[in-house]
Amino acid sequence: MEQIMNLLNGNLGNQLTSGISKQTGVSEAETQSVVSTALPALLGALQNNANSGQGAQGILSALASKHDGSILDNVSGFLDRDDTSDGNGILKHVLGDKRGALEQSISGRTGVSSGAVSKILAMLAPIVMGYLGKQSRSNNVSDGNGLNDLLGGLLGGQSGNNILGSLLDQNGDGKLGIDDVGGLLGGFFGKK
Repeated sequence: MEQIMNLLNGNLGNQLTSGISKQTGVSEAETQSVVSTALPALLGALQNNANSGQGAQGILSALASKHDGSILDNVSGFLDRDDTSDGNGILKHVLGDKRGALEQSISGRTGVSSGAVSKILAMLAPIVMGYLGKQSRSNNVSDGNGLNDLLGGLLGGQSGNNILGSLLDQNGDGKLGIDDVGGLLGGFFGKK
């Protein structure tokens, strides 16, 4: 996690915060809060996907082609385009049916509307993939084990399941149950 926090507090983090804030109309402080909450969740979801052979191969294929890290050379230019189609595609693959619940959880934790959280996630996802692509090339990652090790290192050894579970566990009992779904739905209907 220390690597992620260093990234967020550096020049790239400042570009992210400023660019996303400008495109979403959310304050820089709120944007920073959403990004710092979402980043470990996205990496955790990627790690969960990398645990299956097919998931790992899909991620490695994306990193070798479209998400090679070149996006990091012009983050501001990417964010200025205000194109979330790639990010939405990534989120669909990585989060599947958990996307809405994750957005609601991040919204509840940060006070930012779930609609704004959704757009921030879609803008953040290609940058996360680009960062992962750059790291995978630097570390010569070529298989699922290497990918899992890389993601585990970025997450400070935490499990992707633990990170996602803690974000989605609304009542803090350590289990995902009906109470958590009720809390998420309450957040959904309570915030626009």
